[in-house]
Amino acid sequence: MADTLPMLAGVTVLDLASVGPAARATRILADYGAEVVKVGPVSRKAGKQIRPPFFSYGAGRGMRRVQIDLAAPEGRDALLALVAKADVFVESFRPGVAERLGLGWEALHAANPRLVYCSTSGYGQDGPYARFAGHDLNYLALGGFLACSTPRGDGGPPIPGATVADSAAGGMHAAIAILSALHARARTGEGARLDVSVAEGVLQLMSLHVDEHLATGAEPGPGSNVLTGRYACYDVYAAQDGKWLAVGAIEGAFFANLCRALGCEAWIPHQYDDARQDEIRAAFAAAFRGKDRDVWVAELAPADTCVSPVYEVSELVDDPHFAARGAFVEAKEAEHGTFRQTGPVLAGARRDVPVHEVPPPDHSNTDAVLREAGLDEGTLRRLREAGAIE
Repeated sequence: MADTLPMLAGVTVLDLASVGPAARATRILADYGAEVVKVGPVSRKAGKQIRPPFFSYGAGRGMRRVQIDLAAPEGRDALLALVAKADVFVESFRPGVAERLGLGWEALHAANPRLVYCSTSGYGQDGPYARFAGHDLNYLALGGFLACSTPRGDGGPPIPGATVADSAAGGMHAAIAILSALHARARTGEGARLDVSVAEGVLQLMSLHVDEHLATGAEPGPGSNVLTGRYACYDVYAAQDGKWLAVGAIEGAFFANLCRALGCEAWIPHQYDDARQDEIRAAFAAAFRGKDRDVWVAELAPADTCVSPVYEVSELVDDPHFAARGAFVEAKEAEHGTFRQTGPVLAGARRDVPVHEVPPPDHSNTDAVLREAGLDEGTLRRLREAGAIE
C-alpha cells in the first residue's frame, strides 16, 4: 500500500466547520487522502467560531487552513474562487445562514455544478425542529438511544461515554453521504446537495429497535432484548481486582465455552430461559470475582467466549493489539512537544503517516491556497488590505 495513492487523492474539500459532526466528517475524508481546506474567520472575528484544543480532530493532520471574512463581499468572492475548483463543500451553520451569506446550495451549484454540497445540522434543513439548538445528548435523546441504555442509579438515562451522535450519526453519516455523492458524480457529472441530520443519523443507529417496535408494537428499552441486557450472556461483570469484564456470548457455542471455563456447566441449557437469568448472573458474578480481570482475559479471550476487558482510556492506548495494528501515531506541537494521537484507523486509510507537525494557532495557508485557485498577487494584496483575508 505504501506505493499507492490514498483512496481520495485528488479530492478537494472545503470545510467551514471547526467542531462537531462536520469536523468529524472531514477528519475521515482527510484520513483517506482528501485535500481538506479548513475555512476559518479572520482574527478580528475569530471569537465567533469555537477553537478546539490543539490535540482534537487529529490536530489538523493532513489539512490546510485559510482565513476569510465570509461576511465581506471580497471574502465571499475569494471563497467562490476556491469553490470553483473544489469537489466538496461542508458547512454546519444553522439552516438559512449559508443562504444569507450568499453561500447556499443554489449559489455554489451555479459556481460549480460538480460540487457536492453537504450541510450538517442537528435536525436537518427543514421540519419543525430545524432551527432548534442542540448537542450530542439532545440527538441521542430524541432518537431513542438514551431510553434504550441501562439507567443510572437514580433511574435516569445515562450520559454516554462517547459523542456517538457527533461521531457516528453525524460525522460518519456525512462522510458516507459525501462518498456516495462523489461516486454518483463520476457517473453523471453532476454534484449533489446533502442534508445531513444528526438526529436522523441516530434513527439509523437505532433502526433495529425502532423497526422492532414498528413491526410488533414492542417497547424496546433496557433489558428488553439480548442487546440491551435481558440475558446474563450479554453483560458486564466485576473481577477480583474491581476491574470489569464485558461478556458478549450470544451464540450457544460461545456461551457453552464460557460456562465450562467458569465452572458453570449446569447453566448451559438455560441460556435464554428468562426465569433463570438472575441465578445465572449470580453464578457468573461469583465466578468472575475469583480472579483479576487481566487473568480472566488471558484465559477466556482466546477460548471463543466473547470476553474482553472494560478498559479505561489510559489502558487502551497501551493495548498490544492496537499497537500491532498501528492505531496510534505521533504529532509534535511547539508548546506541548511530541504526543500520540489516534491515527487513520478506519479500513483502507493510510496508516504509514509521518509525524504530524501541528501548526501554531495563527498559522494560515491562505495565500498558497488562493494562488492555487488562480488569484494573482495583486488580488491577494487588495483582499488583505480590505481585511477580507488573513
